[in-house]
Amino acid sequence: MAANNMHNLTTLIKRLEAATSRLEDIASSTIEPAKSNGVSPTAPATSPAPLPTPQPPVPPTVKETPKPKADPLPESVEAFDAVINGSVKKFTDLSNVLGGPVAKQAARVGELFAAQRRFILVSTKAKKPNFTPDNEGLKAIQASVLAIGDIKNANRGSPAFNQLSAVADGTDMLGWWVTVDPKPHKHVEESKNSALYNGNRVAKEFKDKESKEHQWLQAYYQIFKDVAEYAKDTFEQGIPWNAKGVSFEEAWKSSQQSGSPQPSVGGPPPPPPPPGPPPPPSLLLEGVSAPKPAPAASGLDAVFSELNRGEAVTKGLKKVTADQMTHKNPSLRAGATVPTRSDSQSSSSSISRGKSPAPGKKPKPESMRTKKPPIKKLDGNKWFIENYDNESVPITIEASISHSILISRCNKTTIIVKGKANAISIDNSPRLSLIVESLVSSIDVIKSSNFALQVMGTLPTILMDQVDGAQVYLGKASMNTEVFSSKCSGINLNVIDATSEEEDYKEVPLPEQIRTWIGKDGKINSEIVEHAG
Repeated sequence: MAANNMHNLTTLIKRLEAATSRLEDIASSTIEPAKSNGVSPTAPATSPAPLPTPQPPVPPTVKETPKPKADPLPESVEAFDAVINGSVKKFTDLSNVLGGPVAKQAARVGELFAAQRRFILVSTKAKKPNFTPDNEGLKAIQASVLAIGDIKNANRGSPAFNQLSAVADGTDMLGWWVTVDPKPHKHVEESKNSALYNGNRVAKEFKDKESKEHQWLQAYYQIFKDVAEYAKDTFEQGIPWNAKGVSFEEAWKSSQQSGSPQPSVGGPPPPPPPPGPPPPPSLLLEGVSAPKPAPAASGLDAVFSELNRGEAVTKGLKKVTADQMTHKNPSLRAGATVPTRSDSQSSSSSISRGKSPAPGKKPKPESMRTKKPPIKKLDGNKWFIENYDNESVPITIEASISHSILISRCNKTTIIVKGKANAISIDNSPRLSLIVESLVSSIDVIKSSNFALQVMGTLPTILMDQVDGAQVYLGKASMNTEVFSSKCSGINLNVIDATSEEEDYKEVPLPEQIRTWIGKDGKINSEIVEHAG
């Protein structure tokens, strides 16, 4: 029994020793071996451990300030941009193809629409102002309108004068925002009538529908349609303005500083040329001290310019010496005496010849005549329009059915009669252009060369006496008009061609030659002479 217990104890001790040995092995494997001279015994002495590469410092992050978002465009401005990028851009592109003054004028039309767009944008932010001549918005629009008219006036001898006149006469359509409230679209439709007169001339000159001029005219008419639809859809009762907005001047300046994007009407302008080198100082001094001489004046202008010279006017006179003076040289007085006729000679000469007639009084030249001030007034039921000369803006009359209109001594002037008047009389008015809606009675024209008339509605009678050259346009409603002419030449009626689908005008000349003969029964017979070529 004792031997058996010893055997168990021995076995237990061996197992404890084996477990202790295993624990020591595990402990020795986890402890780092000792280093001598700072170097591990397992590492070679000649190769030190590489140092870790230091990381570069991270730069501080800069927070970008977010850009302010642009305010969304109002719907009224977006709709107007559609008009500019549509019909207006097509018109300017075709004008650039034609080139010359037509392209220059179209560029001004683009500036006019850009100013109109800015005005519409400002109206959404500002209160309604009291419009005065100093208003910045009015100045910008009026500057473009005047520039368009100046291009027309500067090219009166150009073949494209009718096109330039049609555009200049139609710029009044952009006055709908300030002249008519409510229903401003009616103003645009009526403004087209002002452009139709010269537009019909362009259509008559370029009848080929494939020509660039015909396409240009149709594109111009399309602008009126688009602007009228825009005004009708967007501002049926006029521009509403912003009752809680800022003043008009403040909104106008802010719109200029913010630089709101503008739709492009034409191509981008070419970059400006680089500036040249400055002139030397000597040239600058010459330019200051020696200005270019003004062109020599002629006629009365030369006389007045000489008188305005003051004391310098006598510098060009020759000096009179003492021997040339009659009061110091008696011989000059004796030699200059005019011989007088004897009484017998004078009496005989008076008997032999009759009294010579007085020289005829020549009329004064146009430059020396006193110009009377223009008159436009309503006296009772009569309108008086007199003494207008070369007016760039059409004269508009609001007439009623009881009004009679008297036009006298108006030269190169366009008159528009709105409403239905009674009668119109025209006297001594060369190059007068008249646009009439409707009349109750007649139009009487006397001594007015190069006369032009366009009837939009009805007109019973036209009377012309001593008229040299006239163009009369009759609309659909005036096909029953009667024309009486006396001592006239070059009268052309333009009526709508019934065979044309687009209602084009057809020119019909009035007869000038009459053939008269005496018949067998002794009666006088007359007929119109027709020339068949």
